[in-house]
Amino acid sequence: MPKIPIARPLLDEAELNAVAEPLADGWVVQGPRVRAFEDRFAAFVGAPHAIAVSSCTTALHLALVALGIGPGDEVVVPALTWVATANVVEMCGARPVFCDVNSATWNVDVDAVEGCITPRTRALIVVHLFGRPADMTALMALADAHGLPVVEDAACGFGARWAGRHVGLFGVSGCFSFHPRKAITTGEGGMLTTTDGALADRYRSLRDHGASRPRDGGGPFLLPTFDEVGYNYRLTDIQAAIGVAQMGKADTILAGRRRFAARYDERLAGLTWLLRPADLPSDAVHGQQSYVCRYAPPGELDVDALHARRNALMAALEGEGIQTRQGTHAVTLLDVYVRKYALDPRSFPGAWAGDRLSMALPLYPQMTEAEHDRVVDALTRLGP
Repeated sequence: MPKIPIARPLLDEAELNAVAEPLADGWVVQGPRVRAFEDRFAAFVGAPHAIAVSSCTTALHLALVALGIGPGDEVVVPALTWVATANVVEMCGARPVFCDVNSATWNVDVDAVEGCITPRTRALIVVHLFGRPADMTALMALADAHGLPVVEDAACGFGARWAGRHVGLFGVSGCFSFHPRKAITTGEGGMLTTTDGALADRYRSLRDHGASRPRDGGGPFLLPTFDEVGYNYRLTDIQAAIGVAQMGKADTILAGRRRFAARYDERLAGLTWLLRPADLPSDAVHGQQSYVCRYAPPGELDVDALHARRNALMAALEGEGIQTRQGTHAVTLLDVYVRKYALDPRSFPGAWAGDRLSMALPLYPQMTEAEHDRVVDALTRLGP
């Protein structure tokens, strides 16, 4: 029986034909297709400015660099997130201060954020985990009260909206990922969004070694000037060509993901041991980057015991050709951060449970109902 993957990008002749164009005309580095991708992405999310970069990690790094984050500074980061969210703070020489997450939403616990703010806090990074928008109304009010800029880690956030606005447009910058597990993909790649034109110009410079136009105007035969140290964080025109093709089917991709997420909601409602994603406010929209449940048999409170049982279930599903994954990890459980900051992982109970008990189910727009039924039937049969 064919395997059911955890994810599968929707790629077809549109992407094949798109890739052929830069190969044919020889413009394979950052060029016109990058700009076309940026324009289509900006229009889709409603951003005045979109700047393509090589990954969401590099987008996050540039966002912090532009804020002047450096040694001695602190940045509040959710404890449950992909490690890159914390790593970019370290890359700036600053310290990530971990805030626990709400165990129902997996996003940062708004009530816990204020307790993480100190005189050294310079910014908040808000993650829209698994495509679920964070409570940006409350978080922006808190950040404004403390005079702190917000960077949105929207790696999973494509298609997600809060209070009618696409995520990535609330803070000073939004950072998106185009990894193959995300809704749209360029293989690797990322995008910065901002409403600030001057900041957008600085991002374009920083992604290209800090280059800027010659002060005397010059012509195409002159090299740029460099006013600050930058990075090679450019996206290629080959990747951008794929991105343009992906944007052409963005609505179809999101509709398919939402269709099968809703089908999980309906078909799994009777499994009392599996907590489905929590409901959203009526004016919010889930991006459905992943469908992440929590393994939670009634009456069982021992997370370690449940962790072993979750793993056994995931192994049984793998044996039947159905891939699942831990939703993401708690950074506060990773050795590099535990050692450096003498962390007690259990002091972040929401993140601890998210790391040990989360389970992402297969989700992709071209999934068939037969594949979906196999997943649901296997969970019903193999669960406790």
